[in-house]
Amino acid sequence: MSQLLRCPLCHTDCPSDEASWFYCDRRRFYLRCHRCYLIFVPSRFYLSPAREKSEYDLHDNQVDDPGYRRFLNRLYAPLVARLSPVARGLDFGCGPGPALAAMLREGGFTVALYDIFYASDRSVLATKYDFITATEVVEHLHNPYGELQALWGCLGKNGVLAIMTKLALDVTAFAGWHYKNDPTHICFFSRQTFEFLADTLNARLEFMADDVVFLTKRS
Repeated sequence: MSQLLRCPLCHTDCPSDEASWFYCDRRRFYLRCHRCYLIFVPSRFYLSPAREKSEYDLHDNQVDDPGYRRFLNRLYAPLVARLSPVARGLDFGCGPGPALAAMLREGGFTVALYDIFYASDRSVLATKYDFITATEVVEHLHNPYGELQALWGCLGKNGVLAIMTKLALDVTAFAGWHYKNDPTHICFFSRQTFEFLADTLNARLEFMADDVVFLTKRS
């Protein structure tokens, strides 16, 4: 009898026997939830907090890097187009170099920061925001359901949760996908996963780019 592993997003029990694996490489195996379509790795493959932070410390995302700003602009541009001039936001998972927050502040918006390793004051999660950004974050979450529910609760009326993450495709594409090779990437979302999430949250879902998703609270 195969062991059941709980999907970290929808909490459905998924069989973890070899015949049920979505994909396997020399480092890890990956399961795909049949309910929400999240692809995830079992918790035994998670890095320790110290090792995880050491991986993030290697990232060289400088606030003033023009290339990095162009990358972030895929989310920034459509987001600011719909914000009021006095909108207040939260950059969730801002990392050691919060370039997106800097761009938003330069645009006149008020932005708070949260990151489990680099800006860990959770008091910022006890207020309401007009928008929340999560760029290259959701694929790292150990508890995506709990974290995304908490962020959703931080949004005010018509608030926007703006997410940037690469979207998983079929198993053939996944096999050659560099994104799965990062040991800190443990959850992989697809269009179907975001459709499930939007339905669960009663959110309006928009795919703004290949890797940019907006979830908006309905009025």
